[in-house]
Amino acid sequence: MSLPILYSLQNCPYAMRARLGLLLAQQPVMLRAVVMKNKPTEMLAVSPKATVPVLVLDDGTVIDESLDIMIWALHQSDPLNLLHSEDPEAYSAMLALINIHDTVFTSALSKYKYAVRYHEDNEAELRNQCADYVTMLELRLSQHAYLMGENASLADYAILPLIRQFARVDRQWYLQAPLPHLRNWLNQHLQDQRFAKAMAKYPQWLENKEAFLFGHAD
Repeated sequence: MSLPILYSLQNCPYAMRARLGLLLAQQPVMLRAVVMKNKPTEMLAVSPKATVPVLVLDDGTVIDESLDIMIWALHQSDPLNLLHSEDPEAYSAMLALINIHDTVFTSALSKYKYAVRYHEDNEAELRNQCADYVTMLELRLSQHAYLMGENASLADYAILPLIRQFARVDRQWYLQAPLPHLRNWLNQHLQDQRFAKAMAKYPQWLENKEAFLFGHAD
């Protein structure tokens, strides 16, 4: 049986999210590294939306939303119990938290990054919109080690890549902001060997059509 194929872009936060999910589920795939200025026709043929990540299962099923890739992988295997299977209400609570992130927060973050880059007058206002969400995360993390309790969950890893991006927009502000628990949470994740593995760089697939085994257990 052939392995699923993952089209991925190294520094895209959504591709990072998918790679983290596959690693945490120990779900092997064949990774095809792409660049967005030269998208493979094979990827466009299965996912006309033309964004990464794209996962093509061995039966031809295409999953081209990062969170859906994480959920699919963890339903195959969840060795760290990131879905908190013992708690029947945990999964819906995780999805609700991620949904706010994927709608309200990411929209504000996109505008905030643009404002900082082009020195627009509403930079502080847009940063405050982002801060509303991260302050809510800070409150959660002041009560327990992870977003859903004392153990890591799908929510932690789904939210991680964009919080990493937020922290880098205005580094000076972030480091002095009243977010000590969030900073500690982010640093712990970024220093984890699994994050380093998720960020490994691979040669572009179009250069030699070479895919790489990714996500398997060591």
